[in-house]
Amino acid sequence: MKHHHTSIRTSDIFRAIAFYEALGFEVTERFTAGITLACWMQGAGTNLELLQVPEPKHIPDPFGDEHYVGYYHLSFHVDNLEAFLQELVNKLGKVKLLLPPREQSIGDHTYQVAFIADPDGLPIELMQPL
Repeated sequence: MKHHHTSIRTSDIFRAIAFYEALGFEVTERFTAGITLACWMQGAGTNLELLQVPEPKHIPDPFGDEHYVGYYHLSFHVDNLEAFLQELVNKLGKVKLLLPPREQSIGDHTYQVAFIADPDGLPIELMQPL
């Protein structure tokens, strides 16, 4: 088995495309899915599918609610966390920071990690190996 894609429902597909393009993804296909706009994006060694939700209802806060069960976050390695965050601010104007950069040990590896939110509030973890 091999991972194919992660699908994200969004309240504004054009805003979401701009955000994920700033992360380094590129649109590879635009299409309709039923009554809604959709696209495939490729980057960071994976594929994303974005789906426009015609009448969006926002989900509970997956980052702030410790009792939330379900999708939690996407995670990407970056070479330089501070530079990557600054590049996102330069491209997008502002970035919602859920967790400022901090050091985290996982097993015998140490990372500098930060969490940001996509335009719909979905958490995204950025990890720099130290």
